[in-house]
Amino acid sequence: MISTPSSGSAARLFQLLLSVLLLLGLNTGALAADSDVPRPPELDRDVRFWIRVYTEINTNSGFLHDERNLAVVYDTVHFTTGASPKERQRVVDEARDRIAAALDRIAAGADNLSEDDRRIRALWGESPSAEELRDAKSTIRFQLGQSDRFREGLVRSGAWGTHIAETFSSLGLPPELAVLPHVESSFDPAAYSKVGAAGLWQFMRSTGRRYMRIDTDVDDRLDPFRSTEAAAQLLSYNYRLLGTWPLALTAYNHGAAGMRRAKDQLGTDDIVQIVRRYKSPTFGFASRNFYVSFLAALEIDRNPDKYFGSLHHLPETKYQEVPVPAFVRVSALEHALKVDRDTLRRLNPALARAIWDGRRYVPRGYKLRLPGEGEQWTQVRLARILTPAEQLAGQPQPRRYRIARGDTLVMVAQRFNVAARDLAAANGLRENAKLRPGRTLQLPENAAPAASPAIVAANNEPPSTALAAATTPSRPAGSIPEAVAQQESKEEAAAVASVAKPAEAPQPVSAAEAEEISPAIGPVAENTASADPFDYSVSRQDTITVAGGETLGHYADWLGETAARLRAINHMKFKTPVIVGRPVKLEFAKVSRDKFEETRREYHRSLQASYFAAHRIAGTEVYVVKRGDSMWTVMKRYGGLPLWLVQQYNPDADLTAMRPGTQIVVPRVEEVVSGEQSEGATTE
Repeated sequence: MISTPSSGSAARLFQLLLSVLLLLGLNTGALAADSDVPRPPELDRDVRFWIRVYTEINTNSGFLHDERNLAVVYDTVHFTTGASPKERQRVVDEARDRIAAALDRIAAGADNLSEDDRRIRALWGESPSAEELRDAKSTIRFQLGQSDRFREGLVRSGAWGTHIAETFSSLGLPPELAVLPHVESSFDPAAYSKVGAAGLWQFMRSTGRRYMRIDTDVDDRLDPFRSTEAAAQLLSYNYRLLGTWPLALTAYNHGAAGMRRAKDQLGTDDIVQIVRRYKSPTFGFASRNFYVSFLAALEIDRNPDKYFGSLHHLPETKYQEVPVPAFVRVSALEHALKVDRDTLRRLNPALARAIWDGRRYVPRGYKLRLPGEGEQWTQVRLARILTPAEQLAGQPQPRRYRIARGDTLVMVAQRFNVAARDLAAANGLRENAKLRPGRTLQLPENAAPAASPAIVAANNEPPSTALAAATTPSRPAGSIPEAVAQQESKEEAAAVASVAKPAEAPQPVSAAEAEEISPAIGPVAENTASADPFDYSVSRQDTITVAGGETLGHYADWLGETAARLRAINHMKFKTPVIVGRPVKLEFAKVSRDKFEETRREYHRSLQASYFAAHRIAGTEVYVVKRGDSMWTVMKRYGGLPLWLVQQYNPDADLTAMRPGTQIVVPRVEEVVSGEQSEGATTE
């Protein structure tokens, strides 16, 4: 459990002071002697390797090294300025072949070893075995240098350092975590990766929607201030699940479920043991090296002058915020505020391009960021200055709707508060017509977005002392609302679909390729880390643990079996429900285990995407169970939270047998304030 610092303001002042020292690059070794973010001596060789990558060589060179033993750096490759990626790759391949041939000669015990051969042999110690050397042929890896990108990140970090330090201190997070954007994005708030991660903290849409607004008008991942607050929540959540900061940080890259699995399999939370011993197809070079690359970034951030000489950080970004009183054009705000568009755009990077192009309005209620100096603004004052013609009291009513993946006519009709038959008639369709993604529907004149989504998720079960899931067979919620589907990139959809497959990103040989693959300057993986801590795989005994939102009907549907057959396998009486957190035996006669796991993960991904399209986690609190409480009454007390979300925050708790005095972590959820607009809203 993370708690805010004890002894009130004094402790907070200490943490803030430590944060400022870190951000100024001072050596805080004495202060950090008892740090919650340890640097184990056993990982020192790995940390030193990444320090070299970040400070010794730039993106016009790189190291050829052993993938497992980072103390073994065979060679430094330098590229000709202006060389094409193809030419660079040829240079790398030739150097790799030369090293492999040397390893062959050394392993064979050749007598005529060259000076370079003897140097390579010395890298492996006094008496490396022939088998060890032969195996090393397959683990030669190229790592592009990053010193130029790291230096740029150090300069940029000054703009947001104070906000990061204050945000992390407010949640009781170790101040060292503030350097994580060095590894994720080089402190570039506009950074994008090819798998759909974005911003200073490299959030995927699916994870980002838990904590931020991400829709057609606003993408808070690109706002360094809002995304910092989201990152603090995610890191706090990871720590709550995993219990140590090394694991919580690794989960930022590898996912909470993956780190829980590693911890359980090895029976330890020792990051050294996990990095050295944990074997998994998805726990590749990137995940193994995430924590040590972070430690390297921390060392450099504390001592920038040692590695880069004198540096001048960007000045802190000072601003004021004013909620926009109504839907309004950017041009009207420019006129009223007397602030040019370039300044507004620089301070409000989360607003969609269509808003700056004048095709959409700045949404009502959006907290517009303005220069900190000069006139001070309030929402009331802004509303008085904007003329009635410049602002709309209500939200623009859509005229057309673009069909998203998974949409049905009934879903769209419900979304806009119209009858399905009227929507069908307006488009010359049958009520059961299949909709084609990308096409548009003409909406009836009385169409208006639903007032606000119900906070109770579809998977909330009826009250039961055993927290039973409903037993009537039901189809998985395979469709995603338009607010999610329209924003979800093809890259992320593909990445999520292959989440169970091992995938290491190719190693770039140029700065351009590095940017194309990922803005991260650390090790890059194509796996999409998720905040969901549950492992939806099937055990060797063909059993699974029931998760919130699942029913016996789901399992029957995904297996192509009948619910009656599953009851027989599990010796369950008719109408006896499956119990959340308990095991269920399955049978794979018609569907493979891989297919079942894929369908199950997709169901939960869709379930969570639907919920977080309409809700956002604003924080957490601890609820102490009272006499007479059940999980149902607790969920109801907090506005109808879905069971799966409460389970995610308490994955090791037995929610079916809560005793008085039991502490449960409960997320505080708020409805997303969304300014739904149609494309071309300013002209239609």
